[in-house]
Amino acid sequence: MPPLPELDVFQSLYRSPNARLERCAGLGDGLVAALWRNHDDAQDYAGPAHHTLSCYLAGGTGTFRPQRPQERGAPGKVFVFSAGQDSSWVIDGELTLLHLYFSPEHFALACLRYLDREPRAMQLNEGLFLDDPQQAARFARLARLAWDEPGERLLTSSLAHEMVGHALLAQAGPRLAPKLRGGLAAHTRRRLLEYIDAHLAQPLSLGELAGVAGLSEFHCARMFRESLGVAPHQYVLARRIARAQQLLRESPLALGEVAMACGFASASHFSSRFARQVGASPGVYRQALRSASTEAGE
Repeated sequence: MPPLPELDVFQSLYRSPNARLERCAGLGDGLVAALWRNHDDAQDYAGPAHHTLSCYLAGGTGTFRPQRPQERGAPGKVFVFSAGQDSSWVIDGELTLLHLYFSPEHFALACLRYLDREPRAMQLNEGLFLDDPQQAARFARLARLAWDEPGERLLTSSLAHEMVGHALLAQAGPRLAPKLRGGLAAHTRRRLLEYIDAHLAQPLSLGELAGVAGLSEFHCARMFRESLGVAPHQYVLARRIARAQQLLRESPLALGEVAMACGFASASHFSSRFARQVGASPGVYRQALRSASTEAGE
């Protein structure tokens, strides 16, 4: 996989002559995993535009931050780096670490999913040298999986979502002195999101959503993004994919019927969008669920 220009932490490590990228893959839904080896290095991350979860898989006992040299890494230590947060590191010796990158947009959608909180009122707090056995076990499991193997894509994607959800529940908190001017009023946001969920099978236009919110199209789009951290079309697509996953998991509907029930004009359009977001086609996703269910019943 080529270097990812939008991932600042990835780029910083990739440019280092001492760091070696072992493998990297997109896991769907804007989640990217990268396995690194590094030694005798110094790294500065200047306000990255994305969030990063990290775990030391091996080594790291000589790794520290210049501002806090008394704290040292070790195998199994977990880290949470929030977007916009500067950090500097000294790597004395060798280490193997696994990174999971995700965007502020993914954080916004996860806030709604896991916390039922308005994303702009929340922040992901930095966590360093954390002892978190559950999360460390997930990292170790993810490192053992074949990320590019279609048969394991559902498992890798689901595991990555678990890791982000766990980090959110453990490290997310109210934004300090949040500036909540503008954006949608709470009752308007609730009415708008309920309307979207009730009409996923139908074409939705910005004008229609603006009418529900009682705003102009321009102000609806701007205030929606201010409140939720994502544009209306991104949120609607995320909800349609989530509905499709539920139907593939719980209903016997044919793939074409699932596509129509989730507002996709054709099975091919549904399949391409689903694969881009989830990392596997709808058919592979459903078959993986059935195989997992069969194995569990044995």
